[in-house]
Amino acid sequence: MLQFLLRRTFGAVVILFLLSAFTFFVFFGAGDPATMSCGKNCTADNIALIHQNLGLDKPLPTQFWDFFVGIFAGRDYSIGHCSAPCFGYSFATKQDVFATLLDRLPTTASLAIGGAAVFLTVGLGTGLLAAYKRGSALDKVLTSVSMVLSSAQIYILGPIALGLFVYSGLMDSPKYVDFTSNPAGWFMGLLIPWLVMSTIFTAQYTRMSRSTMIEQLQEEHVRTAKAKGMSSSYVFLRYAWRGSLIPIVTILGMDLSSLFGGAMITEFTFQLAGIGRLAIDSVLTLDLPMVMGVLIFSAALILVFNIIVDATYAFIDPRVRLS
Repeated sequence: MLQFLLRRTFGAVVILFLLSAFTFFVFFGAGDPATMSCGKNCTADNIALIHQNLGLDKPLPTQFWDFFVGIFAGRDYSIGHCSAPCFGYSFATKQDVFATLLDRLPTTASLAIGGAAVFLTVGLGTGLLAAYKRGSALDKVLTSVSMVLSSAQIYILGPIALGLFVYSGLMDSPKYVDFTSNPAGWFMGLLIPWLVMSTIFTAQYTRMSRSTMIEQLQEEHVRTAKAKGMSSSYVFLRYAWRGSLIPIVTILGMDLSSLFGGAMITEFTFQLAGIGRLAIDSVLTLDLPMVMGVLIFSAALILVFNIIVDATYAFIDPRVRLS
């Protein structure tokens, strides 16, 4: 198991390095970052000074190496020392990029984790119920509803939810409240975004868990257990449920990037100050250090979660460790 995790970790480091190199050469090699940093009313002397301070007068490979080493060792700029992990300073706000990311992380993490908790609980629960009641009216209703909701989009459901719950006066506008200072405010502030963001995933996981459970119920070992006189509910939960988890965990690992993307759209829809909103604002203002920081930081988070999912998958199915 340790060797399996080390292989996954090494692969993640290689991916991060390649992603960092690709984005740096695309962003910093396509134009003049000094002009973007300086703004509209900028003189030639100011641009030359920015070139010197940011090391833009060096060859592009050297600039990338300085940037990459700075992530682990820190780096000195004219406006101050950037401590490791250093992604530089924002062109727009002059703030430390990594400190800004950490400041926005709780909002995005709350959205993603809360949304995942909702769609896993509701999606898997309704999928199992539909499989258990296969062919019944309840099964047909749940399947039909999940098919309709799977085609919905966050930017359509968001305004509808705001109209139904916020503009009607039933609930306050969504907002992020620090969990440690006010858990109830944190829950109520993110309830609508969670429900909206998780709707599409809930529909998908309902259909997936239903189909995988039905497949498992037709397996030889499950039918053998039934033939031995075990109750249907015991066989359902003891044998079929564990087997159906393997493809679900696999799909969950692949959905992590989609979940993060959903959190970004949700932040923009409900005007929440998370990493997704930060990414959109940074792209619109050509804030290259912030865009780089968001990309690398987001990729690192997704890779870490993928390693956790892989470890869970290997724990459920030991054959994975040998592949």
